[in-house]
Amino acid sequence: FGKRLKAWGIDIKDYGDAWRAAHKEEKQLVDRMMQRNSSKSPLHNIKWHRVVLDEAHTIKDKGSATAKAIFALEADHRWALSGTPLQNRVSELYSLIRFMRVDPYAYYYNKWQTCKLLNWEFAAGKECEQCGKHRITHYCWWNKHIMNPIRNHGFSGKGRMAMLRLKHEVLDKILLRRTKEGRSADILLPPKTIILRKDRLDRFEEDFYQSLYCQSQTQFNTYVASGTLLNNYAHIFDLLIRLRQAVNHPYLVQYSERNWKEQLGGSKPIDEACGVCGEAFECKLTAACGHSFCKLCVEEYIETAPSEGDFIPCPHADCRKGLTIDLNAESSDKEAKSSSKRVPPILQRISSVDDFRSSTKIEGLMEELELLHEADPSAKGIVFSQFVSMLDLIEHRLKLAGIKAVKLDGRMSFDNRDKYISSFCDDNQTRVFLISLKAGGVALNLTVASAVYIMDPWWNPAVEFQAMDRIHRLGQFKPIKVVRFVVEGTIEDRILRLQEKKRLVFESTVGRSNEALAKLTEADMRFLFT
Repeated sequence: FGKRLKAWGIDIKDYGDAWRAAHKEEKQLVDRMMQRNSSKSPLHNIKWHRVVLDEAHTIKDKGSATAKAIFALEADHRWALSGTPLQNRVSELYSLIRFMRVDPYAYYYNKWQTCKLLNWEFAAGKECEQCGKHRITHYCWWNKHIMNPIRNHGFSGKGRMAMLRLKHEVLDKILLRRTKEGRSADILLPPKTIILRKDRLDRFEEDFYQSLYCQSQTQFNTYVASGTLLNNYAHIFDLLIRLRQAVNHPYLVQYSERNWKEQLGGSKPIDEACGVCGEAFECKLTAACGHSFCKLCVEEYIETAPSEGDFIPCPHADCRKGLTIDLNAESSDKEAKSSSKRVPPILQRISSVDDFRSSTKIEGLMEELELLHEADPSAKGIVFSQFVSMLDLIEHRLKLAGIKAVKLDGRMSFDNRDKYISSFCDDNQTRVFLISLKAGGVALNLTVASAVYIMDPWWNPAVEFQAMDRIHRLGQFKPIKVVRFVVEGTIEDRILRLQEKKRLVFESTVGRSNEALAKLTEADMRFLFT
């Protein structure tokens, strides 16, 4: 099929291909921009008839190497396909507009409208090579008319007018929106039912959680009292991660990488654990300061970090430098897989697996799986969690119950990934697929399953929606059931309310609402800890 496509003049590449093509001559980038060197990579040496970006939100960071490589592709026509063109911030839309080179929204102008630039490029001096005017006389249409009013006025007054302008003047002209509801007559998808299951912690879990919450609240109040709340966001985010893990299972905190290192007396260096979640890397990215993180963990951290100019501190506990990281760089997972210092799975860190204790959420999942099997013995379910250690514990509990399951996470090779996907789809005895949200939210078609279980809420609801869509798509013939697990009286209750606000950001951009939220603000943080 690939050969037939090439015969028709169609070439399929992934974002890594474009990144590698541009990155190979990175040292010559400045010369190219100044047109001193005409050498180009093979991808950039072709004038394409049409370039189509699937999962176009991959280039949402306009400053990333991948985005710059995509921008440099020459084409007569450009399409950007995305189910989540806006995930957290309005500024993410500009990268897509810049790729499509939409006039005038993607361009820079001088105040006399005699100069038009696609890139902010100036020679060694301060004058524009095209018009000869000083660079201070130039402006970006997007920043002037959309982003600056929103940054300066929020979503009222001039900010609200900018949002309306974004919808009516910009998006209405360039956006073709296709929802499942709008195409229901053509797609004929079965119904999808979303259930919010609320449980309460048992006494042991409640005592553990409340103890951790009180410690976290005390630390939070210290930052408030000293007026350093925003300066300590990295530490606050770490507190939130631990609370979310404790709600899933106390083991995730008790036997975390940090505690495991302390139990070893600090004698064994651990450099193969994410600096945010403390687990083995999934899609490892390394910042300029040398600390490494799971791709989705650091994305979540950046997306929720309050704005302090352009400075976002590195989330690693031992670092005070600013965070500089390319979110679309190639993952260095291969390096992690071969390391002898990799953090062992949580079951190897537990002192006695024979004394394994389940949790409220895990037992709730077992109940739901039993109900699914009773209703349809052939039914299969997919379990999503953002914490790999939680999936490890669930896998252990399923084995104890005699339920066959396979697991997919970012630590796996592509061969193993394909093997487990095939096993789940083809083996009637394999009833459950455990998938990390960090590794399996996109690029999977698992319509053989008819139930999805989301074990922990994500800051960005779009991640959960994409997870649900792994089974609610063309090829699905059974009614779909989605169960979202939330524990009452915990941090998750409050996260759900913030999640609803984030959903409204998306809807406001496509014209359903005028409410929006761009960042996790100081008020939001106070709400989470009171």
